[in-house]
Amino acid sequence: MRVGVLCSGGDSPGMNAAIRGVVLRGVDVHGFEMVGFIDGWRGFHEGDTITLDRPAVRGISPLGGVMLGTSRVPPFEGRTVDEIDLEPFRAQMERFGLDGFALIGGNGTQTVAHLLSQSGINVVGLPKTIDNDLGGTDYTFGFDTAVSIASEAIDRLRTTGESHRRCMVLEVMGRDAGWIALHAGMAGGAQVMLIPEFPESLDQVCEWVRSVHHRGRSSLVVVAEGFVLADDGQAVTHDGFDALGRPRLGGVAEVLAPLIEEHTGIETRATVLGHVQRGGSPTAFDRVLATRTGIAAADAILRGEWDTMAGLRGDRIEMVPLADAVASLKQVPEERYVDARLNFG
Repeated sequence: MRVGVLCSGGDSPGMNAAIRGVVLRGVDVHGFEMVGFIDGWRGFHEGDTITLDRPAVRGISPLGGVMLGTSRVPPFEGRTVDEIDLEPFRAQMERFGLDGFALIGGNGTQTVAHLLSQSGINVVGLPKTIDNDLGGTDYTFGFDTAVSIASEAIDRLRTTGESHRRCMVLEVMGRDAGWIALHAGMAGGAQVMLIPEFPESLDQVCEWVRSVHHRGRSSLVVVAEGFVLADDGQAVTHDGFDALGRPRLGGVAEVLAPLIEEHTGIETRATVLGHVQRGGSPTAFDRVLATRTGIAAADAILRGEWDTMAGLRGDRIEMVPLADAVASLKQVPEERYVDARLNFG
């Protein structure tokens, strides 16, 4: 069995541990040959590869980033099933002598994995995304690290905010799902958490901030990049689009902070955490989860369980159908937000 391993989409802490897990189980235990493609599908198209064996993955679990590199280069031309011509893709697979793939990525990557599987190409998925918005798994590796980084930022912002009696607004990642904002906000004791799933009015946000101020405290607002004010209805974007044709989000904190100051008279500052959330060493939780995910993926390949993804269900890693994983985004349920919202202000 010869298996191609590649990463696609944004980087996420824990990807190196996932590569190590799938390689050690696949090569040392099951006797697979494994080839890694540099920078995702770019390496596949251009023949930029590395042999994956025990020496290649030695000591990489605690490292941030991804040793194979990643990119948003598409695997094939066309965006719909009718537009896609897989013959060049199959020819490239034959060139490398591949029997299948282990694809490490988020929603876009796993959607591609399912499409390839439906076309008769063997694929197993490993779920990574700091946003934790992929179905079929309780948590994705990278999420815990991002929450830990954001929680530390909250702790630091709180001390400076209290020193100056300011309201501090921290922007974290989360295009369509507010898991990072919700978990980091709860961990750091933020008084307000604003997420994409549930718009709030500016008046309501300011009421919460005033409530904190009247108690003699300085409020800390955590806002996901995809949050929209109910009064406005539009996410804050930078110029241009990303590789998937989506508007580049970012800067909602810098829009929200002056509005809060204008309407409350409370000095307010914004901090955009940005790509800091993706960087650095993964937490122990993410290293363990990613390693277990890699091991489960290699075992699934041995059993021929293609078109599946290694998801965390409770405390078990289970192979879930890719169709279930990509059927819809895993967003924050209303009851989770309502429960947290009761303590805002």
